[in-house]
Amino acid sequence: MARRVYFAFHYQREIWRVNQVRNSNVVEGFDEAGFIDSSLWEEAKKKGDEAIKRLIDNGLKNTTVTVVLIGAETSNREYVDYEINQSWKKGNGLIGVFIHNLENQSGKTDVKGDDPFVKLGYEGIKTYDWVNDDGYENLGNWVDAAYDRAQKRQKK
Repeated sequence: MARRVYFAFHYQREIWRVNQVRNSNVVEGFDEAGFIDSSLWEEAKKKGDEAIKRLIDNGLKNTTVTVVLIGAETSNREYVDYEINQSWKKGNGLIGVFIHNLENQSGKTDVKGDDPFVKLGYEGIKTYDWVNDDGYENLGNWVDAAYDRAQKRQKK
């Protein structure tokens, strides 16, 4: 079953790697849900913190799973923390996908970043590596499993 997915990531540093995931067309609705256009992001930044949070909150509407694409600095990003916390409150399924093994525009991989879920105190959130765990073949299954775990969490 198709899930509406929100993707959280460090835009400035990871957009090249993120676009490789985006262009894989593994998850339906990537363009409609959870991929905020850079021009919208820049405009919200000019308006301040609350405008950015509104943009994120609007992006999360009608989504059921949040996928955090984890690069070298993702766990240090204030708005990624906000996206994770809001996703949890909303009841979205959550997973992390490490993207540091994807090559950037210069053909280089990066260092593995810290798990943002551990930093925020969320236990039991599954993480995967896009390259080593074959995200191209498995992302849809990971998303479905995250949705199922969220449903169980909400029933408790």
